[in-house]
Amino acid sequence: MKKYVSFFKISFSGTIQYRGAAVAGIITQLFWGFMEIMLFRAFYEADSSAFPMEFSALCSYIWLQQAFLTLFMIWFFDLKIFKQIQDGGIGYELARPLELYDMWFAGNAAQRMAKATLRCFPVLLVASLLPEPYGLLAPSSVGSFLVFLVSLFLAFLTVLAFCMLVYITTFYTLSPYGVRIIVTSVTELLTGALIPIPFLPDWMQEILRFTPFYSMQNLPYRIYSEDIWGTEAALAIVLQLIWVFILIGFGKLWMKRALKRVVIQGG
Repeated sequence: MKKYVSFFKISFSGTIQYRGAAVAGIITQLFWGFMEIMLFRAFYEADSSAFPMEFSALCSYIWLQQAFLTLFMIWFFDLKIFKQIQDGGIGYELARPLELYDMWFAGNAAQRMAKATLRCFPVLLVASLLPEPYGLLAPSSVGSFLVFLVSLFLAFLTVLAFCMLVYITTFYTLSPYGVRIIVTSVTELLTGALIPIPFLPDWMQEILRFTPFYSMQNLPYRIYSEDIWGTEAALAIVLQLIWVFILIGFGKLWMKRALKRVVIQGG
């Protein structure tokens, strides 16, 4: 375990040094948050009763989405991993006394958390200072905030485990770009990244409820605004935990099978 903690620290330290990129990201995410809220505001002014979420709750959802973007953006991948698989550099990784899946998982977690550490606090501060209903609402209670944190952590693990499956597909393809484009396009909609899941048709919501996509950023953000609460939140968190175990377990098994057919050419 200490080996993976050390690898996590190295990856975290390497990523958190890019403070200039973080400043640019903060400005971009604040601008995008304002733009998205103003867009939804235009629709709400036309007929607010036609929408499934209170506008203040929607604003909180958007600001949390921007603050923790790097934790949950499916389209963020470690390009070095794809390159190692394609050019044979993975041979060096297999020579390490580490489980490849766990090493990649720890490295990806570190990179995402380092980026979020630099960006989330300024975004949350600005959002909390905005007037109602445009700003970030404070948690209604300590208990609700703790439930939100638990769901946020499980959602993060779910995203990491899902992205690991995308890396593994590269063992079976000539290029990772096709899979990445398809996965990114589909998951941006299904995880609530484009629009919150409550805005989707009812039949689609019922299907998504039992998929890992529902357990990603959609769930913690809606728990924070108490759009999901009580027994529904408890059951959803249990399902989150189940998906974490399923995706990690399947990923580990698939990785072992993929490594059995790896052929490294060159010298």
